[in-house]
Amino acid sequence: MKRQWLLLTAALLHLALLHAQQKPTLSPNLVYNPSFEEYRECPRKIDALGTLTIVDAWFQPTAGSADYYNVCGSRDCGVPKNKLGIQDAYSGNGFCGIYCSKTDYREYLQTELREPLQAGQMYNASFYVSLSEYSAGAVATIGALFTVDRVGDTVRSVLMNKEVRNLAPGISQTVASYFQPQVVNDYDRVLTDTKAWMRISGAFRARGGERFMTIGNFFPAAQSNVVDLDSLTYLLPGAYYYIDDVAVVCLTCGAAEATDSVGEAQPTETIAAPDTLQVGATFVLENIFFDFDKATLLQQSYRELQQLLAILHRYPTMKIEVRGHTDGHGSADYNQRLSENRAKAVVDYLVEKGIDPKRLQFKGFGKTMPIESNATEAGRARNRRVEFKVISR
Repeated sequence: MKRQWLLLTAALLHLALLHAQQKPTLSPNLVYNPSFEEYRECPRKIDALGTLTIVDAWFQPTAGSADYYNVCGSRDCGVPKNKLGIQDAYSGNGFCGIYCSKTDYREYLQTELREPLQAGQMYNASFYVSLSEYSAGAVATIGALFTVDRVGDTVRSVLMNKEVRNLAPGISQTVASYFQPQVVNDYDRVLTDTKAWMRISGAFRARGGERFMTIGNFFPAAQSNVVDLDSLTYLLPGAYYYIDDVAVVCLTCGAAEATDSVGEAQPTETIAAPDTLQVGATFVLENIFFDFDKATLLQQSYRELQQLLAILHRYPTMKIEVRGHTDGHGSADYNQRLSENRAKAVVDYLVEKGIDPKRLQFKGFGKTMPIESNATEAGRARNRRVEFKVISR
């Protein structure tokens, strides 16, 4: 009996060793000075027009002045108590603070990673935030943007992606659009805690070469899910958040092959069951949102689109038609163009995420195919929809 027990123990130890050898090693944090512990001098004042220069490896990309706090700081910049609130560090002695705002005033933090991200690999980015109790409200859509080149501007508002387009010889136009951060806190999870630290985290697949990470709110106030709270003192003009413990780690580097995750985050459920995905079947994308009277996709659409991406990856030969619809308000021509542009915006998003454009079609139906009466707001809301139809499997 004793010999059998020893043999069983040895076998279990052997299996455990094999399992440990097969388990991929988590990559190191790619962020320098992730909890803001390294600094050139103790912070002394909050300067509304200042520039973040004393924290090693971190800087601000716009004219919005990010702030630094440390236990060695002055009365304005101390930890836990300072001019803009009261909070202990999540870890260590220091942290930074930025306006993510209930207005369009913005502040951001930016850093250069230890190494560029590898194309096709999955990464997880995370950081902790805490709302200052002196704020005048809270928001949801704080996130992290990863770019190949350093991005920045001289503005004190939302950081925009500005692209110069050459229209003709000697004629160019600068077109501004909102950045789409790879990791964004969920729109429905407003970041309201003034006592504890709240973790923002998300996985995404790198395109390759991303070297810079920028943290902040990349969405206008109307799309940030701004809320007012009775518990706040409203001493500050907007929503102010402390930031600490930033991490970027590779989830698949060194593994035998990359995971099956796609896009920003792996969805936990799908739009349609596999046995219903027959040729000719049509499905409504329930949670697709656009700017009012525009074809600009809002961030809260991404979760639903991730589910559609998962279906297209699972069935690599499937072809679909994305179909746009509007309610009954407005002229027929206007609604036709709007529905086409919205369907195209969904297709463009899918192509941007790696889907072969040959698998995708789009079509607008304007207000010609209502599924509810346009006499009520609820009916009009249901009629304003995006669908996809299975063309072939």
